[in-house]
Amino acid sequence: MSTKRKTGKGAGQHLRLSKARLDELVEEALVDAYGESEEVTGFYTIMENDLLLPFDTEILGMTAIVEAIDITDDDQLVAVCRKDKAKQRISLSELPLPSPLPEGAEWIVAYRYWRTGKIG
Repeated sequence: MSTKRKTGKGAGQHLRLSKARLDELVEEALVDAYGESEEVTGFYTIMENDLLLPFDTEILGMTAIVEAIDITDDDQLVAVCRKDKAKQRISLSELPLPSPLPEGAEWIVAYRYWRTGKIG
């Protein structure tokens, strides 16, 4: 995973993707997947390549660093977050997205859409 920080297009803006764009991203992530475990791995692989890490986000009023994305034993994607010496894994479905957005944040939005069927 890349550790180089950049500001990408859409930095400082709320990421809004159309249903058509979300469907395209989901299709790209799942192109060769068979079953839910491989589908989650598809999203993980794309985020490993395209999501710029680390990035800061605010959780419960505190700034934490998202250091990595990981897959749980029950096929969920989680953000590995650090605040000082403490680390915690937070579901990508619940991770607050920062402003400015990290490059590749559209993959988190697409994963959430795939998991819930909800846009936004």
